[in-house]
Amino acid sequence: MSAVRSLRKLSRVALLGATPRDSLPDAIEHVAKVHRAHHPRADLRPLRRAYMLAESSHRGQMRKSGEPYITHPLAVTLLLAQLGAETTTLTASLLHDTVEDTAVTLEQVRQEFGDQVCYLVDGVTKLEKVDYGSAAEPETFRKMLVATGNDVRVMSIKLADRLHNMRTLGVMRREKQVRIAKVTRDVLIPLAERLGIQALKSELEDLVFAILHPEEHTATRELIREHNSRPDPLTGFAAQVRRTLREAGIVAQVLIRPRHTVSVHRLRLKRGQLGDCDYARLLVLVDEDADCYAVLGELHTCFAPLVSEFKDFIAAPKFNLYQSLHTAIADEEGRVAEVLVRTRRMHQVAETGVIALGDPHVAGETAPDAAEGAAQGPAAATADATGERTDPTRPGWLSRLLEWQSHAPDPNTFWQELRDELAQDLEITVYCAVPGAEGTAGGALPLPAGATCVDAAYARLGEAAHRCIGARVNGRLAALTTALRDGDALQLFLESSHGSPSGPSPEWLDHVRTPSARLAIREWLAAHGRREGDQAVSEPAAGQEGTRQAAREVLSEAAREELHQERRRHQELRDEPHRRLGERYVPQEVEEHPEQYAEYGENIPVVPGHPGTPVRLARCCTPVPTDAVTGFPVRGGAVTVHRDSCQSVARMASAGRLTLPVRWEQGDAGCRVTLRAEAFGRPHLLADLTEAIAAQGAAVVSADVEPPCEQRVRHTYTLQLPDAAGLPALVRAMRRVPGVYDVTRSVRQTAAN
Repeated sequence: MSAVRSLRKLSRVALLGATPRDSLPDAIEHVAKVHRAHHPRADLRPLRRAYMLAESSHRGQMRKSGEPYITHPLAVTLLLAQLGAETTTLTASLLHDTVEDTAVTLEQVRQEFGDQVCYLVDGVTKLEKVDYGSAAEPETFRKMLVATGNDVRVMSIKLADRLHNMRTLGVMRREKQVRIAKVTRDVLIPLAERLGIQALKSELEDLVFAILHPEEHTATRELIREHNSRPDPLTGFAAQVRRTLREAGIVAQVLIRPRHTVSVHRLRLKRGQLGDCDYARLLVLVDEDADCYAVLGELHTCFAPLVSEFKDFIAAPKFNLYQSLHTAIADEEGRVAEVLVRTRRMHQVAETGVIALGDPHVAGETAPDAAEGAAQGPAAATADATGERTDPTRPGWLSRLLEWQSHAPDPNTFWQELRDELAQDLEITVYCAVPGAEGTAGGALPLPAGATCVDAAYARLGEAAHRCIGARVNGRLAALTTALRDGDALQLFLESSHGSPSGPSPEWLDHVRTPSARLAIREWLAAHGRREGDQAVSEPAAGQEGTRQAAREVLSEAAREELHQERRRHQELRDEPHRRLGERYVPQEVEEHPEQYAEYGENIPVVPGHPGTPVRLARCCTPVPTDAVTGFPVRGGAVTVHRDSCQSVARMASAGRLTLPVRWEQGDAGCRVTLRAEAFGRPHLLADLTEAIAAQGAAVVSADVEPPCEQRVRHTYTLQLPDAAGLPALVRAMRRVPGVYDVTRSVRQTAAN
């Protein structure tokens, strides 16, 4: 009601005309009083000049409600003054419609009020439909957002402008009310949330709710009226909290903070039925950050806390600068109350968001002069060593928006992508690293909730993300389509820049959440003649048979002949009758899986005390010289040698199998080893790996490539090395191949007894 009376007063005063020179016009006395409450030393002369220009320019113009048009800029200015906006913002808000609706030009505004006021007025001035047609609205919003990227006060004025228009929307046709309400819901309310201006956002939500869902709005308002007609149990709850904090020696103010209409409606949908304590929350205001945690400790000690409801937005502020402690406590009667705990400075930022930061072009400035000496908190603006502004009011979401909008020249595409971007009402932070990337490619990366590794790749690398072939999330290999969570550690892997990259997969479009990633992928697909829905075919994706054929082609003729001989030996072992060695029978796993045991090299491992005993190296672990090994007698009088770490050793020893000591002796035949390479599927991977192996002097005895799974592929190579000492260098060389993220000694599973 006070807001309505203020507007009526402004309307009456505006009809009286001009005021004496050098005196403050009666129409802005109330604005000046509110402004001085936040800024005691504010210079009111720019406000007087701005009002005089606006009043004379809009003279004779009337609103559809029948009021003089000047009442609209006055009401917008009063809204911003109540939120603590500084003088430059109020000056621009008084003039925000002059260039659009009168003969005043931007150059006149610049000459009279300076560059900043001119910039703000230009930022909120709509584009003409005569020039842009149906694209006028999306292009106007694009213009405002670009201007907001340099000065968030542009959007503050626009939000206050829309709020006053929504308050007076009843005089419009129903169709126009719905159209304006939908744009407000889809674009302006999310922007108010992101800028932290909850005071404007909450009222906008309620006004939109009343227009788009009148029945639900009426039902919710009736619930609130019924609740207000009964005694509020939170009154007694608040008294208990005050007494508890007073006894603990904590100076605090405890308030009852009613929920607005949409908040009550959402809570009812969530819980089904509302209790008497659900229509409001307790707000505890203190002076220092440490007091917040002291209050929390007392509440959790003296009341029963609901641990699942606790959230610490002081240690980890929200993306829109919001800081507070959230908890819920129950009293002895079982009534549960939600409690917000914050400092007064936090409360100011929670209500007014970026408006509380004042002029973003002045380092360290805050809006209210009364806040001098108070903690600036994480929201304080600073300047870097080069003197360039470091603006906390340009968070990650705004930087992302400004980046992708430049790649969306089509107004309809921009408009749809903007709505999709703003529909993501949360933001997460991941810590991203890109091994081998040029320049700075690491550190914290803000993303919308639901973003995937693909989104992170394009946000961090831009077009270089076309070469992304895999990722690790919190140290574990993950598909690029994996959704990220707040605080995840992300490592991206890129394909080598040599040659033409395989490019993004069309299926990525089904998983990306950010417009920048979506637009970049579509541009690449269009440029390379690919369509959405096409399946990317990499070398491993051609099928198991094709990759195995490729593996066979890289083997030398001698290696293939040796492989055939080895298979013949295995067949002979299968046909050989069982034989005893001492009192022990042949192990069952050798009998059932003889292909896993082969003779690698001659006379390198020897069994002390048994000269001439045939010794074979187990293929399940392929030991090489210097490995600690254990021997097990098998049929035919031979001894199979396993690495001590092989799981077969523990299993056979626990079964009582006879073990024999084995030592290494230098031989001339080198050694064989089986290595397993884990990699991201890409073209030419097999060729690059075999080239790296050959460069280390190793010969490929056999190779096997498993079918790809989630863009990952596993290569297994049996290699002949001239010297076991060269094994570490070989492993390092294989790990350096682009796309390879791990190389290990192969340990094959054997059947249990």
